[in-house]
Amino acid sequence: MRISFRLLLLFTFGLIAFPGLAPAEPEILIQLPFTETLVAQASGFPREPVQPNPDQTSEANPNLLESSAGYTVSDPPVLMAQLKAPIEKETEIEERPDTLADPLEPVNRIFFHVNDKLYFWALKPIASGYRVVVPEDVRLGIKNAFSNLTTPVRLVNCLLQANFKGAGNETIRFLLNSTLGLAGFLDPAKTELRIEKRDEDFGQTLGSWGLGPAIYIEWPILGASNLRDTIGYAGDLFLDPKTYLIQSVPVSLAVRTYDTVNETSFRIGEYEDFKKNALDPYISKREAYHQYRKYKIKERK
Repeated sequence: MRISFRLLLLFTFGLIAFPGLAPAEPEILIQLPFTETLVAQASGFPREPVQPNPDQTSEANPNLLESSAGYTVSDPPVLMAQLKAPIEKETEIEERPDTLADPLEPVNRIFFHVNDKLYFWALKPIASGYRVVVPEDVRLGIKNAFSNLTTPVRLVNCLLQANFKGAGNETIRFLLNSTLGLAGFLDPAKTELRIEKRDEDFGQTLGSWGLGPAIYIEWPILGASNLRDTIGYAGDLFLDPKTYLIQSVPVSLAVRTYDTVNETSFRIGEYEDFKKNALDPYISKREAYHQYRKYKIKERK
């Protein structure tokens, strides 16, 4: 026992006096996803960097990459941990859907159902019967005549939007169609010269000036609109020659109703398909109108 105790003391003293005789502490090599290779001793004490062994190449040990800082591993055992951090994808920020404010939705829905019933119970039956009785060429001529009569609306709005080319086209169309086109019944400007009508109104003009739609409005009989386009509609009435040519209110309403019936005779079935394919016809109509008007305004900028 005395000999063993003396040997233990002697061995301990030797370790203290000659620390190089102690077994090497294990080292941990951490391969970061950059170009640096770090060496950390298990004891936590820093180790001076040493020059890499020129005989040791990445081909001899493919798991060990040479460090640009000069750190290497020479004392086994070695634990290498390769930290492969996945490339972070850019967080996609979902854009807020472009919807039109609808604080009047309860009232708008009531008027939507009123307009829906008016279409199926009155406008569609009348337009369907009218289409059977009146030939398509005649209906198309009447449509052209009404369009030619409202040229000042489109012409002035083209000027207000600084769309001088469009204003020039509307002027040429009006002169040709009013003379060679038999008061607008024919459309030689389109069929012969390929000059298309510029579908402009005061609502689009206000939009091109930066005025937003504000809120959605479903008007009885008139249908889908918004606050901006409602103001624009009043402005277009001021520019419409029919407002001054027809002084009688009942006659004016009759003429505008006939124009609506004639126009509807070309589009019977479109609203039916739209409503059939919509989960909520009211919301679909509101969003379709909003996107259509937004497109028309952006198209002219």
